Amino acid sequence: MDPITRVATPIGQRALLITTLAVPLTGWTIHALTLHRRLAAERRDPLTGAQRRAAFERRAQRLLARHRQNSLLCMIDLDNFKGLNDTHGHAAGDAVLAVTGERLARWAGPQGVVGRLGGDEFAVATRVDPQAGMEQRLRELMGALREPVPTKAGPLTVAASVGTAVPDYLGIHALPTLLRGADVSMYRTKHSGQYGWAEIEDLQAPTVNGRRAGRPGTALLERAA
Repeated sequence: MDPITRVATPIGQRALLITTLAVPLTGWTIHALTLHRRLAAERRDPLTGAQRRAAFERRAQRLLARHRQNSLLCMIDLDNFKGLNDTHGHAAGDAVLAVTGERLARWAGPQGVVGRLGGDEFAVATRVDPQAGMEQRLRELMGALREPVPTKAGPLTVAASVGTAVPDYLGIHALPTLLRGADVSMYRTKHSGQYGWAEIEDLQAPTVNGRRAGRPGTALLERAA
């Protein structure tokens, strides 16, 4: 047998074996990447980039437990959003929601998490640098939310109501209770252009099927329960 043939044959066999093994491995890699992207997409709201409720709650609870002494939770609700949709159209409304999601993510930073809880309602959990202070960080948040939003209908200024719950101040780190307190404080300052702080008594607000009693829509939930 030709020496060249004797050398080339094992090499060719190894190459064939490697190729044969690589094909299913490549297929599994592509499948895994596709699955990962699909799961990530299911966890995120496609319009705003915010986490959907379940994913937000998991990440926010971990963050609040890890940073007990320097974290805060905010509930954000856009004021008169239905009127904006009715006046300027749904495309403008979608632009406002998308920009709001971006601004909240930028404000929360890489250590924070933003969730879209439904409609024009968002929640943010984040760690606060003690040197920056809670008040300063919240003023920065209000300033970011007040910036006009560029839309095809022209720049739109959208007001937002913000309620805040500080775990260390309240002595509570359970996310559902903190969300309730932030929700109460948000509606207490609704349309005022200011942010509110949750107090101990706010944590005792009754709920209807997981929502604070008295909120818009809870009457329907009571009748359906």
